[in-house]
Amino acid sequence: MGLFQTWLRLRLPGFHACGLRTVHEAAVLTPPYWLAERVGLFEELWAAQVKRSASKAQEEQRTIKVSLPGGQKVDAVAWNTTPYQLAGQISSTLADTAVVAEVNGEPYDLDRPLETDSSIRFLTFDSPEGKAVFWHSSAHVLGAAAEQLLGAVLCRGPSTECGFYHDFFLGKERTVQGSELPVLERICRELAAAAQPFRRLEASRGQLRQLFKDNPFKLRLIEEKVTGPTATVYGCGTLVDLCQGPHLRHTGQIGGLKLLTNSSSLWRSSGAPETLQRVSGISFPSAEGLWAWAAWREEAELRDHRRIGKEQELFFFHELSPGSCFFLPRGTRVYHALMAFIRAEYTCRGFLEVKTPMLFSTKLWEQSGHWEHYREDMFALQPPGPDGPASSPSDHPTLALKPMNCPAHCLMFAHRPRSWRELPLRLADFGALHRAEASGGLGGLTRLRCFQQDDAHIFCAPDQLEAEIQGCLDFLRSVYSVLGFSFRLALSTRPPGFLGESHLWDQAEHVLQQALKAFGEPWDLRPGDGAFYGPKIDVHLQDALGRPHQCGTIQLDFQLPLRFGLRYRGQAGALERPILIHRAVLGSVERMLAVLAESCGGKWPLWLSPFQVVVIPVGPEQEGYAREVQQSLQAAGLVGDLEADSGMSLSRRVRRAQLAHYNFQFVVGQKEQSRRTVNVRTRDNHRLGERSLTEAVGRLLELQNARVPNAEEML
Repeated sequence: MGLFQTWLRLRLPGFHACGLRTVHEAAVLTPPYWLAERVGLFEELWAAQVKRSASKAQEEQRTIKVSLPGGQKVDAVAWNTTPYQLAGQISSTLADTAVVAEVNGEPYDLDRPLETDSSIRFLTFDSPEGKAVFWHSSAHVLGAAAEQLLGAVLCRGPSTECGFYHDFFLGKERTVQGSELPVLERICRELAAAAQPFRRLEASRGQLRQLFKDNPFKLRLIEEKVTGPTATVYGCGTLVDLCQGPHLRHTGQIGGLKLLTNSSSLWRSSGAPETLQRVSGISFPSAEGLWAWAAWREEAELRDHRRIGKEQELFFFHELSPGSCFFLPRGTRVYHALMAFIRAEYTCRGFLEVKTPMLFSTKLWEQSGHWEHYREDMFALQPPGPDGPASSPSDHPTLALKPMNCPAHCLMFAHRPRSWRELPLRLADFGALHRAEASGGLGGLTRLRCFQQDDAHIFCAPDQLEAEIQGCLDFLRSVYSVLGFSFRLALSTRPPGFLGESHLWDQAEHVLQQALKAFGEPWDLRPGDGAFYGPKIDVHLQDALGRPHQCGTIQLDFQLPLRFGLRYRGQAGALERPILIHRAVLGSVERMLAVLAESCGGKWPLWLSPFQVVVIPVGPEQEGYAREVQQSLQAAGLVGDLEADSGMSLSRRVRRAQLAHYNFQFVVGQKEQSRRTVNVRTRDNHRLGERSLTEAVGRLLELQNARVPNAEEML
């Protein structure tokens, strides 16, 4: 039975009422009865937990040692002293600004008593970990508002890199309207102003089922995710939610909050998918922080790649191919320039470009493990059998479009015997990938159903691993330097439930750490964030607006070589197993194009620019020569356009070229025609003077090939 049918059987009269009212009426409805019933049970369980904790603190009175930031050591009382109290001993400012504690390397609620000897550091909103907790708590506030206003059945409410969202269920037909966002936002702000505490409760599986008996989504999570005898629940006002935490001390720490978008998403736990409603938002410790963000967002909206793509006629989207992009000639020029850049690096770095099929039998994905872990994100189809479409599906295998290239590259490695002399084997593939993203998750070029990656896989011997990792890191630095991005690295180590032998993980993590130390760039350690098949290095770049983007990655994989039985003949003659490195620098080419468009605000560097040169004749008499200049540019492989609208004055045509962000304007009048020269101006209206046509074209070609970021200053 699907979750929708399960939900229909639940006693949710208030929910149905909410779904039928106007925004104004829904805002003043009495919340559904199950909210009060659930809060009552939570308070009962909370009181029992407080009593148990007090008893334990009395029975186990003992002094513990706590190491504070800076090396100071202090005494504390087990089951009594909290991180918040210790922060107050350091300074009132720290106590006020701390979002969460990190106790013995684990995130920890500030008001949760310490239990044993501890090493503590305090995280504020300025840290990535602090932002994650702050925004996760804000998502809980949004969930509480959605329950109160809409009678929503909550599903999940995580933080993101740029804020938070909450997914909830309103029934098959009900959606969140844009006009409802201001009402939801007002309720969120009221809940924040109430300074309601976040309270952490440990509950048994039976108690969890009672708390969430009216929420089939939470019941499903309890069955699938709660493997121990207890799990944690957080209460905040009327909200009670299954959550690992940690959270803010209270909602009053949220000084500014704004809801941004509403869309649909999918619930993809086991069973049939269900359509959910998603509301996203942003929040800050102060109203001033929200105002500063609003100003920054206004600038970001001016740079939105979808706006730039439309204005510059780079690409468009169409409802008849949702989640895919139509690249127009100018956009294709940028796309190919990016790919040519990576291909040039491949040539220098010993990568071999290959092409692999797009469509595979699902047997391949079963062998690789993707069918088990990733099938919901894949496009599958049933091909016609030998007797046409009417033949039985069991007569022929299901096919699926590839969402990644690694299994195909494993088939390439395995298609004939391999020798140690061929290693490292570096295979690169720009093949189109398809992923079944939910419609609500699609967003311009940043998330598509069809895209290409600068995807590569390196098959190497164990003693080659460190050198290959260093080569991948150098590749990243070289490319990002040309693109003008700063970046930060993070080493993610083995997660719970990792596959493979511990000593192999130890060796791989050590190699990655050594490579990162030798690389010399700052990096963070993220224990437990690795993929189940191997540790990885995530690359977070920053654009011109300071926004983070995860594009590149370097991942080690012990599992695919095992699953595909990959072997090579070693120097001693014995068969040995290679190590596989997954590697991408740009990541999705489409996404990188979007990041670049927004970072440069549509003012493309010459080597990427779809608006390199526009030739402007002073009068109709020079139009013939202007066309010669245009042809010279195009013959050299440069973008050359002609602006010969005689109905506009010269100054207006020059201004229009500048607004279109042409890197250069070549103005040609009678003098330039007689001397076969061009008069050069930049898009910032710097007049570089008269140059011979041959010299100007040659110099532009040099600057394009050198991929300089400031050709306008170097011509």
